[in-house]
Amino acid sequence: MQRCILIGAGDCNVQKIETKPEDFVIAVDGGYDTCRKYDIVPDLIVGDFDSAQESDMPQIAEIAKIAPDHVVVLPTEKDDTDMLAAIRIGLLEGCQEFRIYGGMGGRLEHTLANLQCLIYLKQCSAVGYLMDDKTTAFVMQNETVWFKPEAKGFLSLFSLGEKASGVTIRNLKYEMQDGEITNSFPIGISNEFIGKRSSVTVEQGMLAVILSEKE
Repeated sequence: MQRCILIGAGDCNVQKIETKPEDFVIAVDGGYDTCRKYDIVPDLIVGDFDSAQESDMPQIAEIAKIAPDHVVVLPTEKDDTDMLAAIRIGLLEGCQEFRIYGGMGGRLEHTLANLQCLIYLKQCSAVGYLMDDKTTAFVMQNETVWFKPEAKGFLSLFSLGEKASGVTIRNLKYEMQDGEITNSFPIGISNEFIGKRSSVTVEQGMLAVILSEKE
């Protein structure tokens, strides 16, 4: 499964962004500055560059001049966010797993837009993760997800539709059997791993799964 590593302009406090030689790495708009900080050379730079650092623009322009197929300049007024446009490119490249760094923090609406991008990926039969130093978010739909015994911290579940039904939570601090999670009652927040192989099942509906470290 080819991975696409997307690096956005939001907060990025991880110690290291793990990449493999076969990964398809995209700097999304101001995420090019983050790539430079982590000594990552992206395969592609995508954006309208409204969030790019002014000091980065001469280098981006030089890359576009030398290797024009490595830079995709998007219009400022468009329907897709820069991140969604980059995801569409990654899908066309055959990627099925997407890891988004710099996609959380900053303006709340950008974080929510990137969460919606995870839903889009799920609908495209791909998997996406929003990642930062202490939090990972992904989307599950009509499936079971397993967690290793060594998993630690909090697990929170939020319904991304009116309700998610047939929710079963096994071997976490708070368990549930064939329950329901709605979008108006945050019953799924702040569950905890307890050192056992655990799982979450949703039979009908879509859940946002947020894993976070304890402070």
